[in-house]
Amino acid sequence: MDAIQPPLLDVRGLGLEFRTRSGTVRALEGVDLQVRRGEVVGLVGESGSGKSVLCYAMLGISDRAARVTGGTATFGGLDLLRADERTLADLRGREISMIFQSPRTALNPIRPVGLQIEDVLRRHAAARGPDLTTSLRERSVQALREVAIADPQRRWHAYPFELSGGMCQRVMIALALACRPSLLIADEPTTGLDVTTQAAVMDLITELARERQMATLFITHDLALAADHCDRIVVMHAGQAVESAPTRSLFTAARHPYTARLIGSTPGQRSTIATLAPVPGNLPDLRRRDLPACRFAERCERADARCHSERPPLADPCPGTGAVHAVACWHPLPPHAPSMAAVAATTPADAEVLDD
Repeated sequence: MDAIQPPLLDVRGLGLEFRTRSGTVRALEGVDLQVRRGEVVGLVGESGSGKSVLCYAMLGISDRAARVTGGTATFGGLDLLRADERTLADLRGREISMIFQSPRTALNPIRPVGLQIEDVLRRHAAARGPDLTTSLRERSVQALREVAIADPQRRWHAYPFELSGGMCQRVMIALALACRPSLLIADEPTTGLDVTTQAAVMDLITELARERQMATLFITHDLALAADHCDRIVVMHAGQAVESAPTRSLFTAARHPYTARLIGSTPGQRSTIATLAPVPGNLPDLRRRDLPACRFAERCERADARCHSERPPLADPCPGTGAVHAVACWHPLPPHAPSMAAVAATTPADAEVLDD
């Protein structure tokens, strides 16, 4: 991946809150995120960390109770947060597509899947010619064929309830990619699928992404899955982006204590019950007015008074090295530590010794 290439999607300092009867939920705070053409970026974190909320905000499909409190989200130079609904409606499905978590609820249950693909093509005038209907049919069948659906002409007439979960997910991918978008957002695309189908679906998404040079944002809570398919990973915790790094760098030299804890709690080929350790504590209540500046501070043994009062920027912990590894932490872990899970439990004073 060419690091000099400007990002197609560039999110800077994005903040968002929900006004509810029980209080204001500060769902996102100062989130930074970049995705370049041909790059597959994983957005990982616990459930409730703000991954999906971030994408809904960019696409203008947030709940009515949501309000953007700051920042920008530019796509090819256009600020999505300030674009009017007509502009966003034209972009959605044509230039930016999204695969939602549950294909059975995302697909129309009383309409053949082929017609649903045609609807997208028709909406964005992706097929033109003297016989538009025939052209749409050919393109929609081809879309099903490209996602490896057997006998696509017959499956074109199928309703979602007639298809398996894995098949419905392939239809969702075909629908999302029908207009050949520049940016694909895949929100937990393997939820509810068995392991074999998960692998097939992810292989399909990443293969098509690289083949078409799409910028791809893959949302998941599964670090192992992100490790297998992503070029770079952005880690979120309680509405804040805490670390961003190339996948290999993240797993061999995680710098944020939360990232190290996530890695330590993720099963691998050599993992045993004894080597796995859960992330301590729970996500903080985002309705609180006394949230610490670093929202991981109350779960982190390395935190001090500064972590509670001053929010760390997402920045390179080793400036001047030309690295693309950024972390939002006042007391980042030492690089290339022998045991990330063990180092995560040290105090800032201990870290000074480890850095020697």
